[in-house]
Amino acid sequence: MRIRSRKTFHLAVAALAAVAAVGVVNAATPSTAQAAGSSFPSAKGTPQPVSKSIEVGKSLDGGMKRYYGSGKLGGDNQKEGQDPLFVLSDGATLSNVVIGSPAADGVHCLGTCTLSNVWWEDVGEDAATFKGSKSSQTMTISGGGARKASDKVFQHNGPGTMHIKNFQVDDFGKLYRSCGNCKTQHKRNVIIENVTAYAPGKSMVGINTNYGDTAKITKLTVVGDSKKKLSVCDKYTGTTKGEPKKTGSGPDGKHCQYSTSDVTYK
Repeated sequence: MRIRSRKTFHLAVAALAAVAAVGVVNAATPSTAQAAGSSFPSAKGTPQPVSKSIEVGKSLDGGMKRYYGSGKLGGDNQKEGQDPLFVLSDGATLSNVVIGSPAADGVHCLGTCTLSNVWWEDVGEDAATFKGSKSSQTMTISGGGARKASDKVFQHNGPGTMHIKNFQVDDFGKLYRSCGNCKTQHKRNVIIENVTAYAPGKSMVGINTNYGDTAKITKLTVVGDSKKKLSVCDKYTGTTKGEPKKTGSGPDGKHCQYSTSDVTYK
């Protein structure tokens, strides 16, 4: 190529530099991309492939390593019945873990359990499922966050109370769902406290009023939803077969326990 003047030469160099910069931006991988406004930590150390569910009897501190599914746990879809990456026994704690993709069915809690500072980069079937059989059991999710959940983040199948606090969720279907059609149904409770939700999202909570479910919501912040399309609390008539029927949404002082002042939009 022939450059006819110094000015033309500098313009050509600037154009090539701009093209190169665009190429660098486009080369960024999805795992490093951040949704507007949300903040996820970077994983540390060597990523840990998981081909068989890791059983946690008492506690596991992952040191912020990334765990991801491989082999039979390497599916990246919403297929029901997948095995989890972690299975927590009654009383167990899982902390400081980054769950990458594929994530299979995330975490299963078999009774009272605690998830502390656990992050899901790309939710698989569900981020975590609360099982067990005691009405006194509690699943506590403290800190952490989840993104890219096309359906549910937290699934509640057993009885008891799920407490989600100091958490952030980004690009999701539902944050919490009391099982709508489990073969064995229970009264379930959920507490949402100091949670930040980044749009897009469909619903924060789904509960079954016919089984006596309750949802207590305080300090909920919704970001990027100026038209307020995100439903805060949906009510259903649950069933043991077939599909549950949605009966309404919004605060009622009995099942959906919150007021408009408990929700802040930014």
